[in-house]
Amino acid sequence: MSTDKKTETAARRTPLYDLHIAQGGRMVDFAGYALPVQYRGIIAEHEQARCKAALFDVSHMGQARIVGAQASDALESLVPADIAGLGNGRMRYTQLTGDNGGIRDDLMVTRLSGDTLAIVVNAACKADDFAYIGAALADWNCTLEEDADAALLALQGPQAGAVLEAAIPGADGLAFLQAAAFDWHGAPLWISRSGYTGEDGFEISVPQSLAAALAEALLACDSVEFAGLGARDSLRLEAGLCLYGHDIDTGTTPVEASLAWSIGKRRRAEGGFPGVETILGQLRDGPDRRRVGLRPEGRAPAREGAEICSADGASVGRVTSGGFGPTVGGPVAMGYVAAGHAAPGTPVALMVRGKALKARVACLPFIAPGYRR
Repeated sequence: MSTDKKTETAARRTPLYDLHIAQGGRMVDFAGYALPVQYRGIIAEHEQARCKAALFDVSHMGQARIVGAQASDALESLVPADIAGLGNGRMRYTQLTGDNGGIRDDLMVTRLSGDTLAIVVNAACKADDFAYIGAALADWNCTLEEDADAALLALQGPQAGAVLEAAIPGADGLAFLQAAAFDWHGAPLWISRSGYTGEDGFEISVPQSLAAALAEALLACDSVEFAGLGARDSLRLEAGLCLYGHDIDTGTTPVEASLAWSIGKRRRAEGGFPGVETILGQLRDGPDRRRVGLRPEGRAPAREGAEICSADGASVGRVTSGGFGPTVGGPVAMGYVAAGHAAPGTPVALMVRGKALKARVACLPFIAPGYRR
């Protein structure tokens, strides 16, 4: 374990901080929080999630509730997803869009009850998100309540269901993107079958005071090990999942980002969300660029910022995420290319340290998802 002085003094600590240190976590400052980048090694932790079950501390994420009779209508004024059609205990991925159609942040929305929605936003954006959403709700009959006392754990992998069922009976009965309230030693939990790895798994919202005890109970199972930010990144990259601030941002629309599937049919017909004209225009006519997968030849990875060139040497885009895919067994990347070069199989060159690496546009995700539908 190593922790620099800046991390010790400047970063906030999650309720699992002491447990990370005890488990040998190498701590770094991430989005203002001291979090483990790895324990035993990124590849080992990546394979733990793919083959067994890995436990991630995601308590830095922002958790809040929108409560009131107009909660659905209010949120639909800010996102392009169909929130009104979300049933109790169901969750949906969406984006906060800006007036230009760009993405302010991406988030998960869960209907806890008829007039209560839970949202989970990215750590680096949560202060701005909550201020923005709170101000927007002033025009509606509902309020935003930040759940500052809740920690968040993610248990991911093919054995996650069996592990969680043994600790919390009934949890394995959840379907993909379903959530429900549970009890653990008298404490209320909110558990969803969801995650950010491409594997089956769960996210568990737990009171901060019990987060470490729950983590220790899960880690006591032979098939569970802690995993850090490094494995979380390689897992989500293989799964073709966007990282905010890298693959999506305020200059990227959901259509360009290949997230059009998240825009509800009714919302496409009715509109009523920021950037609707730009987004609907791209749905109709196609965007000028698209997010694609990239498979470099050889073993050298292409990192964020690498220029993407066509076969004749013309610049056609940029890499937004890239690295080694342990499950794939080679380098993988994502990036944006001009629409005419977005077809799977299209040959391209990735400029890495002044050299042109041969690559091809690839379908996303790079691995078969392990979600339990």
